[in-house]
Amino acid sequence: MRDGNGSKVLVRSRDDRMLAGVCAGVAGYFGLDVTVVRVIWAIVSVITGGAGILAYLVAWVLIPDDGQQSSIAEDIVSKKRAT
Repeated sequence: MRDGNGSKVLVRSRDDRMLAGVCAGVAGYFGLDVTVVRVIWAIVSVITGGAGILAYLVAWVLIPDDGQQSSIAEDIVSKKRAT
């Protein structure tokens, strides 16, 4: 995905998602096949004893969804500041 200035932006994909669109977003950002990213992420998750799953959850919270300006984490922080 590209922003208004033409630079690449990492966002979670809405089109090719299986769970949250993290792998599809990473694949789109780096120009890779989404299946390759998913397989690598699964292998890393198994080898590291689940750290890849934790990394996926963190990425889900930190990477904004396609079409959104802010991530889930930014939304939570801004709501806490407003109260």
